[in-house]
Order: sequence, then structure tokens, then C-alpha cells
Amino acid sequence: MLNKIILASKSKVRKDILDKNNIECIVKQSNVDEDPVKESLLKEHASSEIISKNLAELKANKVSMKKTEEIVLGADSVIDLEGELISKPKSRKEAMGILKKLNGKSHFLISSVCISKNGSMIWNYTDKAKLTMKNFSDDELKNYLSKISDETLYAYNVYQIEGEGRRLFESIEGDEDTIMGLPVKKIKEYLESL
Repeated sequence: MLNKIILASKSKVRKDILDKNNIECIVKQSNVDEDPVKESLLKEHASSEIISKNLAELKANKVSMKKTEEIVLGADSVIDLEGELISKPKSRKEAMGILKKLNGKSHFLISSVCISKNGSMIWNYTDKAKLTMKNFSDDELKNYLSKISDETLYAYNVYQIEGEGRRLFESIEGDEDTIMGLPVKKIKEYLESL
């Protein structure tokens, strides 16, 4: 099995998942500006799955163009609420708005991964999990947000499932690693086939 790759992500959680699965990686951020890509794809009525896959591919390809002989892993996760793409908040006010939208409802968390070499995708996989949020009062949501650091809030959408965020949910259906942004079982299967 190939066990050394480049991770085109600044996510500490994704790095930790790879480390726990004995996949050695070097982190090289892609610095892809996601917003214009999302806007363009949304104008074309792309699904959340397509948006997630395209962003993962873009990140992997961008780093792979500079590191041509290396295997590069890109990843992206998005939230889909009844067909609406929910992006990471840019402020606490936005975060509160997102929590109110998700409150008492089910949504999908979609995680895509892409492996690239020589600037082109050679493999990709998309998985999704269904999360149902409990019903909270505005005060309870404000209290939850007050316990979340800015770094966590802006890095992990509005909930960090391996931290405080777990208590927001009534039910979680799906792979834990997918929810944390990296469906590692499928990545391992692919790397083992190389």
C-alpha cells in the first residue's frame, strides 16, 4: 500500500484521521477560494454532491500541479438542507442564522475526496450522512455558540461533531469519518490498490 501522500487541506481533523489510520501525509494547503466556485456552480443548478466533489478535485489538482510525482488528497464537505447549500459562517451572526435554519430539521453532510497526480484527478469518492438536529430555543443556541471558539466555528461549519456539536443532534446516520470530513475507509481501499 502507498502510505505517504500530500493532504491538500489545512484541516487538523482530516490530518488526525489520516494519522490514526497510519496514512503518512505532508500538509500543503491549496488556498482555493471556494466562494466563487460555489457561486458559479450554484448558478448552473449543480447539486451539493457535485459542488463538494468539484471543490475536492480543485484543491487536489491545484497542489498536484506543483507536486507532479506525488499523490495528493483533496477533500471538501458541505451541508445540504432540503436542497439548499449551507456554507461555513463568516460571522457569529451568520452562525446563529445557520443554527436557526437547521434547528429541528434533518440535513445531509456531504464529504467528497479526490486523489490527483500530475495535476489530474485519478480517483474520487463522495459519501453523505444524515443528521437530525434537536429543537432548541434561541437562548439555547446562543449559549451553545458562546462555548465555541472562533477557530472551531469558522473551520467546521457551525458544529464540530467530535466536540460540543454532538449534543445538538437527535440522530446521526452515517459514517463518523464522513461526518468529520474524510471517508477514510474508501481512501484506504484505494491506496491499498495502488
